[in-house]
Amino acid sequence: MPSEPTLSLSDWPEGRALPDSFFDRDAQVLAQALLGKVIRHKVDGLWLAARIIETEAYYFAEKGSHASLGYTEKRRALFLDGGHIYMYYARGGDSLNFSAHGPGNAVLIKSAFPYTDAHSGPQSLAQLRTNNPDSLGQPRPLEKLCNGQTLLCRALGLKVPAWDAQRFDPERLFVEDVGYTPEQVIQTTRLGIPPGRDEHLLYRFVDAAYARHCTRNPLRRGQLENQDFYLMRLQQDLAP
Repeated sequence: MPSEPTLSLSDWPEGRALPDSFFDRDAQVLAQALLGKVIRHKVDGLWLAARIIETEAYYFAEKGSHASLGYTEKRRALFLDGGHIYMYYARGGDSLNFSAHGPGNAVLIKSAFPYTDAHSGPQSLAQLRTNNPDSLGQPRPLEKLCNGQTLLCRALGLKVPAWDAQRFDPERLFVEDVGYTPEQVIQTTRLGIPPGRDEHLLYRFVDAAYARHCTRNPLRRGQLENQDFYLMRLQQDLAP
């Protein structure tokens, strides 16, 4: 089988990589604007790709954030300007965040869905599956490959030592606008926030079309609209 071409940013005729200025906005606004955007990571000549379907916003001033615990060298990226990458370990896996406007504010990329096109084709998808097998070493279903913050990083081959506190690199890692905007967005509370750490804040955002494939489906049985979650449409000014 012939190998796929290795394409640089200059070879991208459709869509475009998001500039650093895209990330320099309020964390909640950024969290919504990132829905539908595609993360591209080049590994061994292949562009691995996943569409962002779930995000969480975090602020320095609220107790659920890492930044609220204070500045450390490890958390340095959170206090840099928008568009820096902040990665950390969660339950033994890597997690991906992007700094937003204002010191200590950021967006966690909570889950994604494998993405394929002319630049990230069948070989790239096969590599995602190789990177992230299930507990028995078998290939995961597509909808399970990136449905969690650590599964996403494992599938895309993103590691804390390589990317923490770095800028995007158009030759290795960037986020792209591929022209897709969710029709509806679900707003609800974040996951895994301990009691008393502002767990009530509605800072989690999900592309409603992919609700079944995110970390925890906010539309699952027993959840009530306007009580447990809210449906909204993206504002037009969220576009870059």
